[in-house]
Amino acid sequence: MVKLGRISYVNMAPVFFRVDADVEEIQGVPTELNRRLIAGELDTAPISSIEYARHADRLRLLPRLCVASEGAVDSIQLVSRKPLEQVRAVAVTPESATSVVLTKVLLPEAEHVPLGVDADAKLLIGDAALKSAFEDPTPHYDLGRLWLERTGLPMVFAVWACPEPVCAGLSELEDALVDSVRQARAQPETLAREASDRYGYPAGFLARYFEKLRYRFGPRERAGLMTFLELARDVGELDEVPELRFVREAVPA
Repeated sequence: MVKLGRISYVNMAPVFFRVDADVEEIQGVPTELNRRLIAGELDTAPISSIEYARHADRLRLLPRLCVASEGAVDSIQLVSRKPLEQVRAVAVTPESATSVVLTKVLLPEAEHVPLGVDADAKLLIGDAALKSAFEDPTPHYDLGRLWLERTGLPMVFAVWACPEPVCAGLSELEDALVDSVRQARAQPETLAREASDRYGYPAGFLARYFEKLRYRFGPRERAGLMTFLELARDVGELDEVPELRFVREAVPA
């Protein structure tokens, strides 16, 4: 049975809406799944884009799936008491490698400190970011929107990777996950209602949130990913930009 990692945030609801596959589902925050995948404890999982790049020599990619946005994503927020150009210290979450590096790319002058330490701004991701948008009147800056304004490209936060040697059945599992996303898109009200029951957010809010997320790893997403990795290298977060190595050649999504 394939050991399939699942990010424990609500953003995974469309991918796991109706998965017709026999898998062992293992949940965790992004950095935990990164560690377990690289250690060979999972057969495939969504992994932070930057962590894929750092371990690309040992990993392969599923060619049709990612977690991306073209513009605002809602669930990755910089909560700042100062205008961005005046931010000199950012408290960063330990849960996401890509978002931390994206913050460094967008605000290269700012020092990073642990979440909880007093700073000009704090980085929140996932459900904590969604919750904060409801509860905290401090200005929120959406990193997906800031990235689009800078590059004109989608931001790929996670890719679906698997360690080598690749386990049997991954192509069929990818088909099932892609089909689940299609069904979720075809039944947005059902998706929002079921996700609301599971995660506790209003269904209308989730329906709008899911519309902003992209799961298809198409040409624009790949261009956005390569641009992000190049900029990550430029700020010292990546030694070199790897090629994207896939499990098999991409087929039309």
